[in-house]
Amino acid sequence: MGFVPLALFRDWNALDNDVSLQATPATVPAAFAARVESHPDAPFLHTGGEEISFAEISAAVDSMARAWLQMGLVHGDRIAIAAANSREWLVTYLSAAKIGAVLVPLNVVYRDREFIHMLNQSGTRVLVCDAAAGDFEFGPFLARISAEVPGVERFVFICSGEERSVGGTGGSPTGPPGSVRWEELESAGPADRQEAPAAVEPHHPLAIIYTSGTTGTPKGAVMTHGSALASAAGQVLTFNQDSDDVILGTMPWNHVGGITATLGTCLLTGGSVALLPRFHPELVAAAVAQAGVTMMVGVPTMYKMMLGSEAFADLDVSSVRLCVAGGSNVEPALAHAMAGRFPGVRLANLYGLSETSGACIISPVQDSLDTVSTTIGTALSGFEARIVDDLGSPLPTGVTGELQVRGGGIAGGYWDMPGATEATFTRDGWLFTGDICSMSDDGHVTLLGRKKEMYVRGGYNVYPAEIENVLGAHPTVAMCAVIGIPDPVFGETGCAFVVPAPGETVDPEALRELCRSTLAEYKVPDRVEIVDSLPMTPAGKIRKVELAVPAPAPSLTEPRRV
Repeated sequence: MGFVPLALFRDWNALDNDVSLQATPATVPAAFAARVESHPDAPFLHTGGEEISFAEISAAVDSMARAWLQMGLVHGDRIAIAAANSREWLVTYLSAAKIGAVLVPLNVVYRDREFIHMLNQSGTRVLVCDAAAGDFEFGPFLARISAEVPGVERFVFICSGEERSVGGTGGSPTGPPGSVRWEELESAGPADRQEAPAAVEPHHPLAIIYTSGTTGTPKGAVMTHGSALASAAGQVLTFNQDSDDVILGTMPWNHVGGITATLGTCLLTGGSVALLPRFHPELVAAAVAQAGVTMMVGVPTMYKMMLGSEAFADLDVSSVRLCVAGGSNVEPALAHAMAGRFPGVRLANLYGLSETSGACIISPVQDSLDTVSTTIGTALSGFEARIVDDLGSPLPTGVTGELQVRGGGIAGGYWDMPGATEATFTRDGWLFTGDICSMSDDGHVTLLGRKKEMYVRGGYNVYPAEIENVLGAHPTVAMCAVIGIPDPVFGETGCAFVVPAPGETVDPEALRELCRSTLAEYKVPDRVEIVDSLPMTPAGKIRKVELAVPAPAPSLTEPRRV
C-alpha cells in the first residue's frame, strides 16, 4: 500500500510565516545544489582532522545516484541504511534524495526483530550497511535473516579499516546473495544526464523515520522534503545559524536530531558538521579542539557524561556559542552545571518528534537559565502549538493536557498505517504528540511526560518528568526514571529507578525526603530502586517500557500518606 499523501499537504507558506521561511528551497536536492553552487570549496564535514568539501560530497552523490539508477531503482523506491555517522551515510542520503528514492534510516544496534519488521514494513529494496559495528559482523547476520526479508534485493556493505568478514580485498562480501561493496558502486562515475530521475516535489517522501518506541512498537513516520526543510528553517532562524557554524555531529543520523537538526540545517546555511561515528566524551573533546565546534547538540544524558569526563576538565571551549539539549528540558541541576562549564554560552532546549521532522519547539534566545531549566521553549516560526483535552478541544493557558502542534514540519503520516495515521494526524493539520504539557500566557511549554507514562495515585494524576527533575538534582544521581506500578492501596504508586553517579552511594530515603520537601506528598515515589543502568533507545532516550516492575515492597513501618 505504501504512502498516500494526506489532506494536510497544502501550501504551508500560506500561513503567516517569516519571509525567510518562504524562501527556503523546496526539496533536499535543491537545497544541496544551492550550497554546492554558493560554497563549493567550503567544508561540509570535519572528520579526523580533515575536511571534506561540499563539492567533494557532490561528486560522490552523483556517482551513487547513477549506481542506484543502474541497479534499477526508481522514484519512490526505498533504500535502507544501517551505519554509523559517516561520509558514506551522508552520500547515501543525498543520492537517494536526488533520484527521488526514500531513505529508511536504521540503527546499527538493531537486531533480528527490528531489522525484519522495519525492512519488511517499509518495503525496502536495497540495504546499505556497515560491514561491522564493534565486534558484531553484519555479513553473517544478514545472511541468516535474508530469507525473512525477501523484498531486499541488494545488500551494500561499507567496509572501513580491516575489512573483516565481508571478504578480503577485491573479493565479494560474505553476506546474502546480491551483496556488493560500497566502493564498487561509488566508482560508477558521474551521473549521466540521460539517466536523470523523475522530478522531486516538496510533498514527496524523503525518509521513513521509525519512532524510538519508548512506550510501544515503532511506527514509520513519513518525512517529506518539504517537512524536513520547514523544520530545519525554523531552527536556523531561532538559533541564528549561518555558514560559520560548526555543529557537533554526535546525534545519530538515523534520527531527526541528526538528519534534520544537524545535516538539514547545514544544507540551508552552508555550515559544517564535526563528524563523529558515535558518542563518547573523548571523541567530543577532540572534535571541539580540532574543528572549532560552535554548536553542541545532544540529549541531557550526553551532557552529564561530558561534564563528568576528564577530557573536558581543561578543554578550551571558547569556540562554543550554543549548547542544545534535545528530548526534554535540561533539568535545573544540569543547567547550572552546564552554565558553569560553558560560561557565557547560550543554553537551549530543542523539542521535536519523528512526526515533526525535527524541531518544532525551541527555547527563545531571551530565555533565562531558570526558564530553560523548567520549560522546553516556544513554537518555532512556521509552527503552532496548543494544549488540548482528551477530546481534542483546546484548553486555557496553565491547564495541563496533551500538546498538539501544527505547521510545515509535520510528517505525512505513518507509512502504510492508515489507522495509526488517522488517530495521530488530524484532517486540519494538528498532530497529537502524546506528551502531557502546560502552556504559559507567552507560549512557553512545560513538558510533564508522555501521556502513556502518567499514572494515577489515589485519584491524583502524577507526571514522572516533574519527579525526575527533582531526583536528578541530587549529587548522588547520574540518571533516573520514574514509572507507575500497581499498588493495593492507591491503585498505582511511583517507583524511581536510579543510577548512582560515579563513586557515589545512593540513599533511597534521602531521595524520597528531597521529593517530599519539594513536591506534594502524593508525588513522592514509594519505591526507589538502585540500578546499574537504564534501558535506552538508539536516540539516547530512556525506554521505560523495558523497566522491570520490582517485587512488592515489604510493609512500611509508618503509614503512607495520600
